[in-house]
Amino acid sequence: MCALCGVLGGDGHWTDAAPRPGVFTRNTDGLARRRERMARVAVANRILKLYGLSLSDWQGASFVLSTATGKSELVDNLAHLWAAAEKLAGRPCDPLDPAVIARLRDDHG
Repeated sequence: MCALCGVLGGDGHWTDAAPRPGVFTRNTDGLARRRERMARVAVANRILKLYGLSLSDWQGASFVLSTATGKSELVDNLAHLWAAAEKLAGRPCDPLDPAVIARLRDDHG
């Protein structure tokens, strides 16, 4: 998406919980939407840890992706996360790689 479309499109992203009438969500209040956002950050961090990266929420509007050495990049939404992760890690970051999924299963269970 170009910068102008991002500005004109509003501040919501399809990966975020939506408090709009007629849009399916169980998160109708701000606190519930915040909890859901933090749960997404936790899931992303399980994967990013395998690449030496971490993600944190920034003001409920963006995310900060960081390396262990302190390099960081602001990420607008989760759709931009993996491109930024590859840039900071200096290698491909594929959350659907079968080896990554196997490691997540092993670590979790």
